[in-house]
Amino acid sequence: MNRVDVDRMREGEALVRPERTIGKLRRGEKVVIAALGDSLTQGWMVRRGYVDFLRDFLTARYPRVPLTMIRKGIPGDTADNGLYRLRYDILEYDPDCVFIQYAINDAFLGYTSRQFGNTIREMIEEIQADGDADIVLVTSSYIGDNADAELIGEFYDILTALGEEFRLPVAKVHEYWKRCIDAGTPYGTLVQYDLVHPTEAGYRLMAEAILELF
Repeated sequence: MNRVDVDRMREGEALVRPERTIGKLRRGEKVVIAALGDSLTQGWMVRRGYVDFLRDFLTARYPRVPLTMIRKGIPGDTADNGLYRLRYDILEYDPDCVFIQYAINDAFLGYTSRQFGNTIREMIEEIQADGDADIVLVTSSYIGDNADAELIGEFYDILTALGEEFRLPVAKVHEYWKRCIDAGTPYGTLVQYDLVHPTEAGYRLMAEAILELF
């Protein structure tokens, strides 16, 4: 598996990080990270999804930290349902950091990018009103160069714009995948039969893309 060098990935780009969470990790304090999303957060049809890989990566990097990773992904979920369940599925755990991962289902099920953006904005504002948890916006997988990718790209652009507006970290998973593919990783090894859901190799890359923020 080819690994993309973070300096090349971030060249010319100011990287916003989840600083409060990083501070607690470096000090060896207890950290709770809660992931909200769809089947990609759940880890559909694999034994290990991105949350599992990320837990291993963070534990290896910060071995003294009592780390809790909460996975709240639902297959077929969209951002509006994520907003509905945000309080009881995520905020009740008083997390230090919240991952928000949506886009593909919203695009395929007919939501406009504007509707999607308004919903993600409400999520951000609710999390910020609840406390001081870091928020990381997470894009989903790269699905090739086609009309669907162009549509979903509008939704990824919304996440990027909201990250800039609120000064939030954005883990651009789709870009990380594309760079790995361009560097020689076969696309077919990263996706399952539907050409959307990641294999374990794809989920590992997803976790690597998020890890760079930490």
